[in-house]
Amino acid sequence: MNLLRIELPPRFQDYGLLILRLAFGFSMIYGHGFGKLTRLFGSEEISFADPFGLGPVVSLVLVVFAEFLCSLLLMAGLFTRAALIPLIFTMATAYFAAHFDDPFGRQEKVILFGFAFIALFFTGPGRYSLDAVLGKK
Repeated sequence: MNLLRIELPPRFQDYGLLILRLAFGFSMIYGHGFGKLTRLFGSEEISFADPFGLGPVVSLVLVVFAEFLCSLLLMAGLFTRAALIPLIFTMATAYFAAHFDDPFGRQEKVILFGFAFIALFFTGPGRYSLDAVLGKK
């Protein structure tokens, strides 16, 4: 028995993808998206970064769309690759527009989210997703 090479059933890869989707989707919603969603519908004047010159309200709406709605889709595994595109774009924008000159400790979260979203884009959602259920019909 080679302990360095443990063979697991193929379904375990799907469990891993499910765990990644749920963990990163929930973390994005809880740590970032929900707070921005409440800012969007709050009573205070919206002040938000505007890296593309679209205006702070439009920029906030786009970020809420990615960080909240697309993260919900990611967790469900519904339209997964399409939902990951705004998330990847948002993480790239956050890195280059807001955290590029920061020390690594401040960049780390956006880097981890970004690369997790890229990896999920390449792997797909796995068997335990609504995409897989809908694809069987």
